Amino acid sequence: MRIGDAAAAAGLTPRALRYYEQRGLLTARRTSSGHRDYTAEDVRHLRAVRELLTAGLTIEDVRALVAAIEALPANRQDRPAPGEPRTDRSRADGEPGLCTLPNMIVRRRLAYLDERIERLTELRDGLAQRVGGPLRDLGRDLNSTRTQAAG
Repeated sequence: MRIGDAAAAAGLTPRALRYYEQRGLLTARRTSSGHRDYTAEDVRHLRAVRELLTAGLTIEDVRALVAAIEALPANRQDRPAPGEPRTDRSRADGEPGLCTLPNMIVRRRLAYLDERIERLTELRDGLAQRVGGPLRDLGRDLNSTRTQAAG
């Protein structure tokens, strides 16, 4: 399917779809005439990307997940090999396994958001303390001026 149809089916704009491709979240196949060509699987992939971004992950977070999944051999994407349990442990070479990678990415994003929330709360509290009194005084001054002008 063409870019407009794929974008609509995924709930995106063609511009967003091109941006995702540019950022490495998807690689579109090309027709002989050079037009992008998308499959139903691509649309499912784009919906998943959109959901992950909406949930609060960044383009870089999603790209890391996509790269990890694409690096798996085709027969390992859906299930572990016979007799091989799926675990959250690291691989023998010390790199995180597929099951731990999403957890690491989500935990890192949550920690970042918690830090931002804490910092913003501190800024808000500091601003309220510094200007709360002067703003209350200004409000009283304006009210008394209005009362005097009306009287």
